[in-house]
Amino acid sequence: VQLQASGGGLVQAGGSLRLGCQAAGRTLSTYDMAWFRQAPGKEREALTATRGGGGSTAYADSVKGRFTISRDRVKNTVYLLLNSLKPEDTAVYYCAARRRTAGYLFDASRYDYWGQGTEVTVSS
Repeated sequence: VQLQASGGGLVQAGGSLRLGCQAAGRTLSTYDMAWFRQAPGKEREALTATRGGGGSTAYADSVKGRFTISRDRVKNTVYLLLNSLKPEDTAVYYCAARRRTAGYLFDASRYDYWGQGTEVTVSS
């Protein structure tokens, strides 16, 4: 599975962005999908993930109520809608995929496929 992330950019605090993660090589509907981010000097952080086949979705407390993960099966793309952005949301955002499993959705080590990252900068 090859993942292509897009949609990053510069936005003012309070603004919104929509990130996309398009797949080639496999249909994403049966894969667990997740979004992570890494800010300069910080560890990678799990943001949200959704289980394949229409399963459960989880959000980190830091983004709950502001970020939304969704799938477009026709476009074979997973989106991350970022609302009410804050300067501390500045980071490189990565999408990741793995074959559906019962394992912990936020375990980055269990994801086999990663996008190249897309940079989000939020100005104050």
